[in-house]
Formats: sequence, structure tokens, C-alpha cells
Amino acid sequence: MGKYVLIDPKKEGHVKTKSGLDLGSTHRQDIRYREANVIDVGLEVNGVVKDDVIYYDRHAGFDLEVDGTFYKVIKEFDIVIIL
Repeated sequence: MGKYVLIDPKKEGHVKTKSGLDLGSTHRQDIRYREANVIDVGLEVNGVVKDDVIYYDRHAGFDLEVDGTFYKVIKEFDIVIIL
């Protein structure tokens, strides 16, 4: 996996706008970063280990489906915070 990190993004709930519109998590433009759990890391990744909780840029990476479960693969530098 090199410099890549396999993550499980936290499911975000719905938000109701001031006008009453109900938006799903994929339509929220006000939040740039999302929370996720680290599933696995590449050999070249430093400072991040399995089971860490991170925040990453929501536009980063690509989706991956394994055995019916959806994950996201991001680059190490797309991680903003490690909790």
C-alpha cells in the first residue's frame, strides 16, 4: 500500500437547513473534514497505526468495496489530525 491508508469513514447523520431542506451527509458543503477509523496502513506511512481515529479531507482518496463493506483509500498527507 506504500503511502496509502485504508479507512472506514464515520457515517454522518442528516442535517436540516434553515429553509427546512433535509440534507444527507454527502450534500454537506459546510464541513471540509470527516472523521474515520484507520483499518490498515502502508509500509511507508509514519505516525498512523491501525485503529487510530483521524480527520481527513473529504475530497481525498477513492472508494473501495471489499466483501460488501465500503472503505476509502487516502494518501498519508490527506490526514489532517490523528486523535
